[in-house]
Amino acid sequence: MVNSLQWLALETKYLDRAEAFYEAFLDLETHSRRGGEVILTVGETDLVLREPGRLPRGGVHTHYALSIPAGEYDAWYEQLKQRFELVEHSFGDSQSLYFYDPDGNCVELGQADVDGPGVDGVFEVVMEVEQLGRAVDLYERLGFEVVDRGDDRRRVRMNADSFAIELWEPQLGIADARGGVHVDMGVTVEEPAKIVDKVRTDVLTIDEQEDGIRIRDVDGHYVTLVDTS
Repeated sequence: MVNSLQWLALETKYLDRAEAFYEAFLDLETHSRRGGEVILTVGETDLVLREPGRLPRGGVHTHYALSIPAGEYDAWYEQLKQRFELVEHSFGDSQSLYFYDPDGNCVELGQADVDGPGVDGVFEVVMEVEQLGRAVDLYERLGFEVVDRGDDRRRVRMNADSFAIELWEPQLGIADARGGVHVDMGVTVEEPAKIVDKVRTDVLTIDEQEDGIRIRDVDGHYVTLVDTS
């Protein structure tokens, strides 16, 4: 089983503009910078803002969701509606609001059982795939579990311990969001080498990295398996 999301990388045209956006409107803090990257803290996850020009690239037009305490929802709405055209949606008893960052990523703020204050983790990442069945089979072998299939849209939701991914065939979702292209993320697992053996013949590349084993799937997404054992 996949445990946690270590990082999510987004491609940005202008690092300073993207950093200023996330600091000003989502109160995120920058904890480090390295060549062509700015890394912000989102709970236990790093949000990596990455300039074009290196591999893996950050995701483009990625839709992803950030957790906020349920009681802060109205305050966030009032704060953000002054600058953004917000879209709201209800999921049972929980509400989410949607808006866009300067690079066209759809940011969702969703009510969650988190301590806060403020943004306290990433609970969903959406990736665009060409063939849904093929992608679901791969991510099941990586350790994700199918929990929901779309009735009206070609999508599958898959859970890890502390976050979820959604696999979408090309489409527009809520707030006209799209699944991310060439998403780069790191996830924690036990015994990455054993997991990689399960998918070895069905991925484009496998690379040993300092922080884990990185695979590239057939849709161009990068997933680094970080060892927790």
